[in-house]
Amino acid sequence: MSEAVLKETVRQAMQQGGEHISFGWQGGEPTLMGYDFFHTAVQYQSRFGRPGQSVGNGLQTNGWLIDRYWAEFLSDAKFLVGLSLDGPEHIHDHYRRTMADQGTWERVVRSRDLLLQTGVEVNALIVVNDYSVQFAKEIYQFHKKSGLTYMQFIPCMEPDPMDESRPAAHSVPAEKYGAFLCTLLDLWLADFRYGKPTVSIRWFDSLFYTYVGLPAPECTLLEECGVYVVVEHNGDVYSCDFFVEPEWRLGNVMQHRLVDLLNSPLQERFGRLKSGLAEKCRACPWLQHCRGGCPKDRRVGRDGVDPLCPAYEKFFSYGHSKLLKLAEEWKREQAVQPAADGGRATASCGRNDPCPCGSGKKYKNCCMNKQ
Repeated sequence: MSEAVLKETVRQAMQQGGEHISFGWQGGEPTLMGYDFFHTAVQYQSRFGRPGQSVGNGLQTNGWLIDRYWAEFLSDAKFLVGLSLDGPEHIHDHYRRTMADQGTWERVVRSRDLLLQTGVEVNALIVVNDYSVQFAKEIYQFHKKSGLTYMQFIPCMEPDPMDESRPAAHSVPAEKYGAFLCTLLDLWLADFRYGKPTVSIRWFDSLFYTYVGLPAPECTLLEECGVYVVVEHNGDVYSCDFFVEPEWRLGNVMQHRLVDLLNSPLQERFGRLKSGLAEKCRACPWLQHCRGGCPKDRRVGRDGVDPLCPAYEKFFSYGHSKLLKLAEEWKREQAVQPAADGGRATASCGRNDPCPCGSGKKYKNCCMNKQ
């Protein structure tokens, strides 16, 4: 990405956005741009920001290039770092190898330790594939022991290059992923203290929102997509990082306004794709919690159903009562801690944020016009 595209992207986001702006820096491997690029980005955020406006930066990295200069910069600039570390050595190195077929685990672990020692906020990004799915407890305990208590488990689901209607061999099998999630849930619940989780698992955290009637922060659990846009290196803007395809090119940041692209008819159409569910999903008792999964995964199956659907059915059959109990406890606690406005919870929403009523729709398409 050129500095001109970087500058224009940051300028528009800061000037057209609301009180809080979030930038997610992904690649490929974003650290290949060098930390001077990100230092410049932070300077532009400060230059174009408005009084009272806050900004968050998230960087997703494989950790290969992280050194002390990187760590100190990320700490000073308060970046949240998602580090791709799949677990213990035999799990991580099963697929994450160099061109010379050498393992990468030792180097990534050194980067992890350096980031933590420097005070960087780090989340573990864990891809669950056909091998790692066997080791839920080992992975969880490995990260917990190392101090990475914020974990994001990402199921690997990719089409077979020879037959795109079926998952690739390295994708996680649905029947095993269901058992993986059930084990993970028990480990997570066992680490609650005084009714609160001591370990954050992003999918469980997001799922909990659906049990207390709030819109989930994770887009895969919303009724519709389209709550953010992606800016590519040349300034092209797309609906989603999983759909960087000609059909979903919204425009270019050098010729168009980001806020107009986010609210464009094409982006609205993209968002509605998620709510176009298969008959099985519409009749599913878990629909309000699952919302049919991510549209990119539905494209792998033959019938428009997420291939991991059996895994989620197994998980909800096992964990639904446990999550309901947690939700009931949370609601009781909220009832004895009334909001400052007299008990009515309020939220400050941007027009493209998920509506706080829990519908899963954007605020502008739901309660904004009912005020």
